[in-house]
Amino acid sequence: MAKDFSTMENSNPSSNPSIHEVSDPARRIVVRGGLAGVATGLLAPLVAGCTTAGPSAPVFEPGPQLGFKSVPVSTADIVTVPPGYASAVICKWGDPVGLPGNMPAFSPAAANTAAEQAAQVGMHHDGMHYFPLDGSRRGVLVFNNEYTDDGLLHADGMKTWSAEKVAKSIAAHGVTLVEVARQADGNIEMVRPSKFARRITAATPTTVAGPAAGHPLMRTAADPSGTMVLGTLNNCAAGPTPWGTYLTSEENFIFYFNGPDQPDADQRRWGLRAKGGGYRWHEFEPRFDAVRNPNEPNRFGWIVEIDPTDPTMTPIKRTAMGRGAHEGATTTVRPDGRVAVYMGEDARFEYIYKFVSRDRMQPGGYAANRTLLDHGTLYAARFNADGTGQWLPLKAGTGGLTPERGFADQASVVIRSRQASDLLGATKMDRPEWITADPRTGELYCTLTNNSERGAQGRPAVDAANPRANNTMGNIIRWKDADEGDGLSFTWNHFVLAGDSTNTRAEARGNIKGDSFACPDGLWFDARGTLWIQTDMSTGAMGKGDLANIGNNAMLAADARTGEVRRFLVGPTGCEITGITTTPDLSTMFINIQHPGESPSERADPDAPSRYSRWPDGGRPRSATVVIRKLDGGVIGT
Repeated sequence: MAKDFSTMENSNPSSNPSIHEVSDPARRIVVRGGLAGVATGLLAPLVAGCTTAGPSAPVFEPGPQLGFKSVPVSTADIVTVPPGYASAVICKWGDPVGLPGNMPAFSPAAANTAAEQAAQVGMHHDGMHYFPLDGSRRGVLVFNNEYTDDGLLHADGMKTWSAEKVAKSIAAHGVTLVEVARQADGNIEMVRPSKFARRITAATPTTVAGPAAGHPLMRTAADPSGTMVLGTLNNCAAGPTPWGTYLTSEENFIFYFNGPDQPDADQRRWGLRAKGGGYRWHEFEPRFDAVRNPNEPNRFGWIVEIDPTDPTMTPIKRTAMGRGAHEGATTTVRPDGRVAVYMGEDARFEYIYKFVSRDRMQPGGYAANRTLLDHGTLYAARFNADGTGQWLPLKAGTGGLTPERGFADQASVVIRSRQASDLLGATKMDRPEWITADPRTGELYCTLTNNSERGAQGRPAVDAANPRANNTMGNIIRWKDADEGDGLSFTWNHFVLAGDSTNTRAEARGNIKGDSFACPDGLWFDARGTLWIQTDMSTGAMGKGDLANIGNNAMLAADARTGEVRRFLVGPTGCEITGITTTPDLSTMFINIQHPGESPSERADPDAPSRYSRWPDGGRPRSATVVIRKLDGGVIGT
C-alpha cells in the first residue's frame, strides 16, 4: 500500500476476535503494562507440515544470508546502498515503454496528453516481477502502477478539472510491461522498441472469469453480460505463477467511486462513501458513479492474471479467488500438485485469505493452466490461542453461507467475501500486506504494517500477543500449513515486532535483532532464503513521534533462521520502498521507489511540485525502478 487510506478504511464492524485476542502468552509475547519480555518460542521453527513455494527460481546452497555492511538511517534525498554495491535508475514515470512507433518523451512540465501517458510508464510503481526471456541477460519486467498524484500528473494539478485529466489519470494507473537487457558493461537498460512492451490501464478491456462472471451483481448498462470490465486500478502487490504469468491485485478500489449520501449496509462494509476518495473520475466517467452504476464497484477488487510474453492477451479477473482490497497474491505448489494462493487485505481488522485450486498444475506453461484459477475453494484464516489455526471455507451452502443470509450462490460469496468472512468468524488482522513463502521451509510470512486504533475506545485491546496499544510500528507474522488435504490447519507465531529500541515509549521498541525499522509492507524471499523487508511509513507520520529516529523508508534483509535484520537500502525523501525481484542468478535486483517527495497531505502542490524532492533527475519527482548490482558481479546480499 502506498497512499495512506488507513484512516478512511475501517469498515469491519463484526465482533470477530482479533489476532491479538486469541494469542497464547506462553508461546509468544508476555506483556504486563508494556513490553516486558519475549517468549522463547517467538523465533522457534514451526512444526506443522510443509507447503512448497512455487519454483520460480532455483534454491541456492546454504550459506551466510547477510554478507553486507548495514547502511545508516538517512533523511537524504538519495538512494543509499551498502559499500560494494551500485544502483541505477530505469523505468521512470513518463518514460516511453517502447511501443513500436509510439514512444512519446516525458514532459518535465507535466504537459503530456492522456494518449501519450497511455504509451508511457505509469505512475507510482509498486509490486513487480522479472520474467526471463534469455535467463538473467534479458527479460520482461512487469510492475504495478498503483495510483496517481494529480498535483504532479497535471501542470496545474486539480485547480481545473476535465475529461482529458480524468483520461490521463486513468492512463497512468494499471500495469507497465517493459523489456530489459543486460549490457556488455553489466548495466541494465530498457529495450525500445520491444514487442513485449505494453501498458494495461484502468481503461483496458479485461475479461471476467470464474463464478462471478455474468452474475447479476456484475452486470451494468454498459456491460449487460457482466463479463468484460474496462480496466484494472489501484494495483498494489503482485506475484508470479509457476506457469509463467503475473498476478496483480486491485487494492483500494472503493475510493475511486462516488457513493450515495446514505450507503446501504453492503456499501458501508466496503467503505463506499459520497465523493469517494477524491479522484473525481465520476465527474466525467459515469461508470465511477456508484449512484448511477451501483454494480460497477463489484467489478473491482479482484486478482488479475496477465501473460507477460503475450502482448495480445486480454487480462483476466479471476473471481474464484475472491474480492477484496487485495495486497498481493503469492502462489505456492502443494505436495499433491494443486496450487495455493495467499492474499491479504490491507485495511484495519480485515482478513488473510487462501485459494486452493481444484485441479493440479500441469506442465506446459500458461497454455496448460488457463483455467486453473477459476475452480477451487477460497478460505479465510482463523488464528487460535494455542498457536494453531484453521482455514475456513468460503463456500455457498456451508457454514451458514445460505441464501437467507445473502449467499445464494458462489458468486455472491466471492463478491461479498468480507461479509462471508465476518459470518464465519475469521480473525481480524492488523492491515495484512505482502505475503511470501520461505523456499526452504514452506512457511508463509505476512507483514501486518501497523494499526493505530489498537487499544482505542471500542476497538480490540492490548493483550498477550499484541504488546502495544496504538501500534505504530507493525510486525511480521508467519504460519505453516499442514500437508494433508487442503492444508486446512496450520501453526503460527510472530517472526518479529518492528520498532525502535531507543524509543521512550516501551510499546514502540519492538524486539528486532539488528537494525530498527517500522511499518513493514513489501516482503519477499529470494531463492537463497534471504527475507527482504520493505517499509512504508506514511509521509504524514514520518520523522515524528514514534518514528522520529527511523529516517526515510528503507529495505532490510533478514535471516529467517536467526532473526537477524540488517538495513540494506534507504530511499529518497518522502518515498515508499516497494516492489522487489531479481534476475534468476541473483546478481541483479530491481526495487521500486514510489512517490518520492510526497507531501504530508499526500497530494503535491502543482505550484511547487519539487518542494520535497527532486529525485531522480533534479526536477519533478518521479517514481522509478532502481537496479542494484554488486560491483564484483556477485549475488545480492552476500
